[in-house]
Amino acid sequence: MKKISFTLGTLIALFFISCEGPAGPPGFDGLNGLDGLDGVNILGQVIEIEGDFNPSNDFSIFFEFPQTIEVFESDVVLVYILFDQTEDSNGEAVDVWRLLPQTLIVNQGLLQYNYDHTFLDVNIFLEADFDLATLLPGDTDNQIFRIAVVPADFATSKLDKSNLSAVMQSLNVSESDIKRVPVN
Repeated sequence: MKKISFTLGTLIALFFISCEGPAGPPGFDGLNGLDGLDGVNILGQVIEIEGDFNPSNDFSIFFEFPQTIEVFESDVVLVYILFDQTEDSNGEAVDVWRLLPQTLIVNQGLLQYNYDHTFLDVNIFLEADFDLATLLPGDTDNQIFRIAVVPADFATSKLDKSNLSAVMQSLNVSESDIKRVPVN
């Protein structure tokens, strides 16, 4: 009996403690503040460059990001080479892009297009198990590359980085947005 009285008393006490009293007086409205500035929307970019590999540049194309392109240390930089062109069903040219590094078997041996980068620049270079001076102009001259600067948040997702179209779509970049930047 004591247990029932104690339990019933505890429940009644909790009921009265949890009840609210009358509402207090309304507060004064404050002054409207100034609207804040819109935040910066940081999106990736895709740049296109063209260059030649030759002995005078040590078979490398060095590209320094211009000040109009902001690259952070945490960004991922991907480089694609225009590997081939084909035609669609309407007879229009379709570019075939491949993510570097790319290894080719040429008559002289193995040739690799590779790159390294910092948040300041990209260096695209050739590596081979033979003398690079013996390469044909088709492998060295007028080579076109697309450099994609991908924010780290995008790069860590399930993005197919080997597919330039998927990267551009993820960054909301269209063909008309791509800037051709001269290489010094």
